[in-house]
Amino acid sequence: MRSLEQIKDWPVRHAGAGVVTPAGANSAGDTDRVFPLASVTKPLVAYAVLVAVEEGAIELDQPVGSHSAPPGTTVRHLLAHTSGIAFDTTDALAEPGAKRIYSSAGFEVLAQFVTAQTGIAFDEYLRDAVFEPLGMKHSVLTGSAGHGARSTVDDLLLFAAELLNPQLISAEMHSEACTVQFPGSNGVLPGYGSQRPNDWGLGFEIRDSKSPHWTGSANSPRTYGHFGQSGTFLWVDPEIEVACVALADENFGDWARAAWPVFSDGVIQELSRG
Repeated sequence: MRSLEQIKDWPVRHAGAGVVTPAGANSAGDTDRVFPLASVTKPLVAYAVLVAVEEGAIELDQPVGSHSAPPGTTVRHLLAHTSGIAFDTTDALAEPGAKRIYSSAGFEVLAQFVTAQTGIAFDEYLRDAVFEPLGMKHSVLTGSAGHGARSTVDDLLLFAAELLNPQLISAEMHSEACTVQFPGSNGVLPGYGSQRPNDWGLGFEIRDSKSPHWTGSANSPRTYGHFGQSGTFLWVDPEIEVACVALADENFGDWARAAWPVFSDGVIQELSRG
């Protein structure tokens, strides 16, 4: 796809990108290079948590019962960034469900909870539940469950294909994950400021009517995904059955705010032409 070649003009040393549709995948650039994912870690972790729910190890509305989270905090609260936990500490800034506070620390609490309930270290659980079944051979969680994974474009395209046609979780669970949780919750989308509302599903940010946004103007409101501060993103647009991944080695900043929406629009326009 010619639209993928836009990455050659990005002010980065290395980049790779790819697109998945029901017809298959296309990619360009450094697709087998391992990049730090930063917060693109979260959708992967969330998916493992959803597998744990479907296996019966935990429940979405189960209180985590941890001193690290406000009383009454559930798995659902943590996945949807409504636990009240601060961004990078477990300080409680609000009651569970009261507002949307984007929290990387909340995903660390989630990982600790899954480990406590299963007796399996979370990095191993993520590997066994998501990476190995999908054939993601170069993906690993080496640090925080909020931002510590590493992967390749090739591997993330396998995950993107799973999101388009879920096999590891049920269609019902997948639909729940992509549906707004705690509707009407306001909050800050990192890098883009206050959003009213700031809609999220279970581990996935939902585009809805947010503007400006890191996806393209051609993306539908149902688009869901995540971006990372290390210069990474993954989005899925169920309206057009397209998923897109891009990884780079330059931290998110003005370059990404300018380049990513144009890139996504180019991908969608090329696909729409046939």
